[in-house]
Amino acid sequence: MKVLHTDKAPAAVGPYSQGLASGDIVFVSGQIPVDPATGNIADDIADQAEQCISNISNILAENGLGLKDVIKTTVLLTDLADFDAVNKRYGELFADPYPARSCFEVSALPKGCQIEIEAIAVKGHDGE
Repeated sequence: MKVLHTDKAPAAVGPYSQGLASGDIVFVSGQIPVDPATGNIADDIADQAEQCISNISNILAENGLGLKDVIKTTVLLTDLADFDAVNKRYGELFADPYPARSCFEVSALPKGCQIEIEAIAVKGHDGE
């Protein structure tokens, strides 16, 4: 097993790894929309979704993977009314064939964020 860590994604806010690789499978812990360079969180939910996905991409890059290798995501929202805006931005950042996905409304997320996204990727998947 390989622990994935990058300064290009927020540091873990608890006792967990940013990501773990086991063989060809990579598990990326839930990413909140914190800009690792500034510590800021955008106000706009679509921009927050993009930051979460950027953080995931940066963690995957530590193991030579990209968003094209993602096969499953889980999206957590504090308000399901944001689904359409998140869905639109998500569709702009991931390519067809899109990863399998679950989306849930939750009562709260770390640091008061409105969204968190986790991902599973497979090395060599390459969207085919």
